[in-house]
Amino acid sequence: MRVRHARRGCPPTSIAALSALLLGALLSLARAAAPVTASSVSGLWDATVQVGALEVPFKLGIDAGAANATGWFFNGKEHVSSTSGSFNGAHLVLDFASYAKRLDATLTADGALEGVYTPTTPGSTVQPYIFRARRAAADTAATTDRAPDIAGLWIVPTQSGKAGENAWRFIISQSGVQITAAVLRVDGDSGSLTGTWTNGKVRLSHFDGARPSVIDVSPAADGALRLAVRDRSGADVTLTAYRPPQAQSKGLPDAADPALHTQVRDPKEPLQFNFPDLNGHSVSNTDPRFRGKVLVVDIAGSWCPNCHDEAPFLESLYRKYHARGLEVVTLSFEEAEQLANPVRLRSFIQQFSLTYTVLLAGTTDELHTKLPQAVGLDAYPTTFFVGRDGRVRAVHAGFAAPATGAFNTDLKKDFTTRIEKLLAERYVPGGQATTAGL
Repeated sequence: MRVRHARRGCPPTSIAALSALLLGALLSLARAAAPVTASSVSGLWDATVQVGALEVPFKLGIDAGAANATGWFFNGKEHVSSTSGSFNGAHLVLDFASYAKRLDATLTADGALEGVYTPTTPGSTVQPYIFRARRAAADTAATTDRAPDIAGLWIVPTQSGKAGENAWRFIISQSGVQITAAVLRVDGDSGSLTGTWTNGKVRLSHFDGARPSVIDVSPAADGALRLAVRDRSGADVTLTAYRPPQAQSKGLPDAADPALHTQVRDPKEPLQFNFPDLNGHSVSNTDPRFRGKVLVVDIAGSWCPNCHDEAPFLESLYRKYHARGLEVVTLSFEEAEQLANPVRLRSFIQQFSLTYTVLLAGTTDELHTKLPQAVGLDAYPTTFFVGRDGRVRAVHAGFAAPATGAFNTDLKKDFTTRIEKLLAERYVPGGQATTAGL
């Protein structure tokens, strides 16, 4: 379940006024506090962000030195680290440039951190999230709760709004009362949701700089799970998760196959693109550097958290197979203000040390007009596998990240196998490559 950044209207002036008013009040409180040092904020924090009426708990790590500060969100075992930061006079600033966001907070007299997680793009209408944090408490309390065994795969029937998607996968891992889960949709996963089983249920939450989400999970008498998915209005959307055999016995739909979700109108035609790179130079599928090469064309955007999950894997494939004839091209679709000045995309490229080709394809509402050959293209990311003859051999919607366990492992194997088969084809200039049976 990917939850994108909120876009509800709030004029830029009101955002600036809100941030200034809140930070001014917090700074005045800090002046009354005892002297602080970098060690005052270094360590692990129990934090929340307020997203509309939704309060999302999460862990935040901070390492503040004399010259700079670093912070990181958690996505399971992965860290989503800040790109720069400072701690000065009780004032903490952490920049997450690849999301164009900033955590701006103040250490208060009673040892709390309070502030905002706010966009840094000029003119952005995205509302800031109110941020609060306290030192993480040591987990020493014993519990008499015993959680039922809910680990494994569940099917969640729902109408997602995407063509052909009538159910999601819900993947749970468990160690006693400690629960970790991920919702896997056709466009990718929710990130790693975590929580502790307490009083007959578990509240799972996730925030890694994006995808704020809260789901309450409780058992049902029929062996299913009831999911109360909190939305930003404060209401709950109630869903039911079934074990696959139970879902099948009830005639419920299975989750969509990401390998069948998106296709091309005419598989005999080459996949065409012609867009500028970040230096303004036009790059086309007909350029000599792509002739006779295997091509992975990725539809993405720097705003998209599932694209952040996929980019390091694409880079690893590029470095492994480039010498054998693999090219990787990302067609990035951004908001209008980022398209005009793609600072976030540049930071995205830098953060993941991407060396493959990244092009500015257009705004997000131009997706279908810029790529008319695609059918059912509504997921970020979507990956096209193109043979040496320029024809699309396979398309995969979304990206299942490590939070999905075996689905991530299987996806990586599938991508690798497809690429190796395409590389094994013999290219005949002016003719057709020999299909390797993808």
